[in-house]
Amino acid sequence: MARVTIEDCLDNVTNMYELVHLATKRARQLYKGADPLVKSKNRVIVTALREIAAGRVIPQVRTQEDLDNELPPMAN
Repeated sequence: MARVTIEDCLDNVTNMYELVHLATKRARQLYKGADPLVKSKNRVIVTALREIAAGRVIPQVRTQEDLDNELPPMAN
């Protein structure tokens, strides 16, 4: 793959906003020392986009139950 395009990435995520969040999160992981899932000699953000375009990184779908479990109990 000579260049990674937004269209290549959008085949694996539902919209641009999800792509931005996913690429940002993966780039931070790579910057902190995570092993890349594809061979790349580019900067971490480009590597993250290449991983998304290759289908190696996918978004994690969270349910309402997952979100409810993260919140502390409310006092009434």
